[in-house]
Amino acid sequence: MKILYTDRLILRPVSENDAEDIFEYSSFPQVGIDAGWKPHENIGETKEVMKEVFLDKENVWGIVIKECGKLIGTIGFIDDVMRENPNVKALGYAIGKDYWGKGYATECAGCVVEYGIKNLGLDGISVTCYDYNKASEKVIKKCGFRFEGLLHKAEVRFDGAVLNKKVFFLIRKKLFFMMEEQSK
Repeated sequence: MKILYTDRLILRPVSENDAEDIFEYSSFPQVGIDAGWKPHENIGETKEVMKEVFLDKENVWGIVIKECGKLIGTIGFIDDVMRENPNVKALGYAIGKDYWGKGYATECAGCVVEYGIKNLGLDGISVTCYDYNKASEKVIKKCGFRFEGLLHKAEVRFDGAVLNKKVFFLIRKKLFFMMEEQSK
């Protein structure tokens, strides 16, 4: 799998050696709650989730700070369950709370979106967030996604909360237009 680089980050495959760092951010309550999963209670739980979601997966990366080598989150593409189009993927990401508000999510999401369009040939990319998650919505909009709609009662979270999700989409043509504008 390709390793991606941004100004401050390295996006690389997740390895079993990342368990401690993933547990660190996944055990913080708000990180999991905002992403829809139960905060991890122990390292064993983290290792099980890693096997299911991160290890040996195509187009899933660990987010590592270049300067210190610390893994602070994960990002990647999964099948978009709302669309019957194999050339559209859904973007997902999670970053440790200590790294919120520093621009890391926008930086790595922009890189991964560009990779998906240019290198994977995706026709489009979707992303969702709970309607209350304004920070994630801000990242999504900065990356050029456009609001598609609100899915009411879209998900029953692990804690029983029934939540609405905002759906955003980025079409391939829109990304190429944005990239051309930035190069001028």
